[in-house]
Amino acid sequence: MADVFRALDDETRRLILDELFSRDGQTLFEICAVLSSRHGLGSSRQAISQHLGVLESAGLVVTERRGRSKFHYFSSDPLAAITRRWPVVGKDDTS
Repeated sequence: MADVFRALDDETRRLILDELFSRDGQTLFEICAVLSSRHGLGSSRQAISQHLGVLESAGLVVTERRGRSKFHYFSSDPLAAITRRWPVVGKDDTS
């Protein structure tokens, strides 16, 4: 789980996950374009690719190759594992 927390510790990676959550199955080019247009990030394609690698290593992003294109998809499985281990308890649920 440490790799999931490490992956989530970066604002750019959280933005990438937000964008994949809103529209799954984007290419590196599409992700770079949306980060630039919506969030004003001027990161290079190589930098975004490295961020995607960290997210993929943590299991938060899965990829699929189709021809020469690589599509990125958000995976909530690691987040679900965290919430199973440490369930969120509301203020009214505590004793």
